[in-house]
Amino acid sequence: MKPFAYVRAGSLAEAADAYASHPGARYLGGGTNLVDLMKLGVEEPTTLIDVTRLPLDRVTELPDGSLRVGALTRNSDLAAHPLVRDRYPALSQALLAGASGQLRNAATTGGNLLQRTRCPYFQDVSKPCNKRAPGSGCGARDGVHRDHAVLGHSERCIATHPSDMAVALAALDAQVELYGLAGVRRVPAAEFHRLPGEHPERDTVVEPGELVTGVLLPAATAGLPSAYRKARDRASYAFALASVAAVLEVADGVVAHVGLAFGALAHRPWRAGRAEEALRGAAPTAAAFEHAVGLELSAARPLRDNAYKVPLARNLAVDVLTRLVQPREES
Repeated sequence: MKPFAYVRAGSLAEAADAYASHPGARYLGGGTNLVDLMKLGVEEPTTLIDVTRLPLDRVTELPDGSLRVGALTRNSDLAAHPLVRDRYPALSQALLAGASGQLRNAATTGGNLLQRTRCPYFQDVSKPCNKRAPGSGCGARDGVHRDHAVLGHSERCIATHPSDMAVALAALDAQVELYGLAGVRRVPAAEFHRLPGEHPERDTVVEPGELVTGVLLPAATAGLPSAYRKARDRASYAFALASVAAVLEVADGVVAHVGLAFGALAHRPWRAGRAEEALRGAAPTAAAFEHAVGLELSAARPLRDNAYKVPLARNLAVDVLTRLVQPREES
């Protein structure tokens, strides 16, 4: 049993002050990932700062039509929210594809974004892992890596980010709101997580002491056709082998807006910028989708045992995009 201190924050300022005054502290929300990592010995916080009493559990419609989602909004509540289901179906679908009902009832929006990789080498303190222990090596590279990255990985780390929700947020042009001693700032959801590079131990752009306070869902993508699809080894309670979130608007017979993001292929949700550029202004045909997605995935660098992810992701993306067009063709 490893002892740790506990602080219950009554305000954002109190939470930030407590973090600053307790080296080695961690914020505690739903705890569905942090507590597991503490049990495994991966995380060893000196202090847990409980933020669950902060007023951050609301979904609020803003005057411009955007939605602000508090960081403590439970995944189940967010997935079921009428405005989310109506305006951002990809987000609702992604949330319902993640974990079990019991976990969704406990997990928070902020915690979902901040969850760490499920790479078994990261979770096993007896194995080398540059993310857990920088400089120790990457056991997965020459070991078991069927579920690992094919895009954006480095010699130091080939882990993938496990969130379904984050993939939908990236495609929807959402922003993540952060609060720290320096004030409030917003970061595009597609840029919130980092690629491993030389520092795989740094998962996100969050600065020490900053707290995720919310997510902003923009008015610009509200109501546009969107969808999320996930391929996994079994029908429930499994992390993605590949996943796709897509937002597609067709006007006058061509693609007027597209947002496309892949999950389980990289260290972060992979925003498919090359594919999006190829599709803007193009006719929304299966051939155009296949060409654009192929351009994006041409950057893939699969390893010994995970090359299957490339055609899997390609087929998922083409299918999702095609299905988003069909309702318009039938109307």
